[in-house]
Amino acid sequence: MQKVTIIGTTSWGITLGILLANKGLDVRLWARTEREASKLRKKGDPVRFPDITLPPQITITSHMDEAIDDVSAVILAVPSATMRQNISRVASHLTKSTLVISAAKGLEIGSNKRMSEVIAEEINPRFCSNICALSGPQLAREVMRNLPAAAVIASEDISTARKAQQLLTTPNFCVFTNADIIGVELAGALKNILALGAGIADGLGYGDNAKAAFMTRGLTEITALGMTLGANPLTFSGLAGLGDVIATCTSPLSRNHYVGTELAKGRPLAEITEAMTEVAEGINTTLVAQNLAQQLGLEMPIAEKIHQVLYEGADPRQAATELMGGNVKHELSGRRWRLFSLFRRGRRSSKS
Repeated sequence: MQKVTIIGTTSWGITLGILLANKGLDVRLWARTEREASKLRKKGDPVRFPDITLPPQITITSHMDEAIDDVSAVILAVPSATMRQNISRVASHLTKSTLVISAAKGLEIGSNKRMSEVIAEEINPRFCSNICALSGPQLAREVMRNLPAAAVIASEDISTARKAQQLLTTPNFCVFTNADIIGVELAGALKNILALGAGIADGLGYGDNAKAAFMTRGLTEITALGMTLGANPLTFSGLAGLGDVIATCTSPLSRNHYVGTELAKGRPLAEITEAMTEVAEGINTTLVAQNLAQQLGLEMPIAEKIHQVLYEGADPRQAATELMGGNVKHELSGRRWRLFSLFRRGRRSSKS
């Protein structure tokens, strides 16, 4: 029986564990403390998943040696802020055949790095071809209920992506492959900024027309950043981009959308996050995106406004008003954006 380790007892970590256990795999779920592990063994997770019983194929442990012994894959379902700490714990246990799958959708504050870059810095360089990233519209509670969903697994080594695809795919969880790990990771992280804004729009009662416009403009903006950092723009039209934007900007199950709606009610950010049991990745990602935009001289008005709301005390209603009433120009043009030049090259090619 194939063995898989899940690092992290987040909602998504537990969901992936159940998904793979129900597929017939031997799953080890690693918890940070023995107290947490013991609680999960006895009661499951009654707060987040009150109606779910963990299957017997899941072994819950706080001992890393036990968790990662003789496994074919390690899935890191941890917040981006703790990815480096967690992969450093795992690194010495990896072998040349161990798949290393990031299931986190965030960017590291300070370094501005993607999760696969963080992982690559902490593991043996000989194992870096085993790194891949899982993304897409993956609302944990829906996947937990075995509702149909699709995802994308990306790796610079497409054979690695195919191995992970085979491991993760189930009848109701369809996993596609992609070689553009830069785009898949950036799309998965940056879309959380848009979910915050969509939550604000819903909280202000702006309606579906305004939200659709915001989502579309936001997708164009994050695509421009992705292209500047080496991503394929088509990736942002796929599951990791458009697919995840739709899910997280429209669903009440989205943590980032929830934060946005609460901000629109006038609640302070600290009060909102203190009451949450899990991380809304868009909060940190907004800070990283703002830093990247400034470094690159790139125009990112949506990220800038969300940053002002989160970190500068700006009023959400005023920020939304300014965004909707911004300067109008060609929808593919922005400072240092490559999208408009790509569009023009395409037109020239079609005429020749």
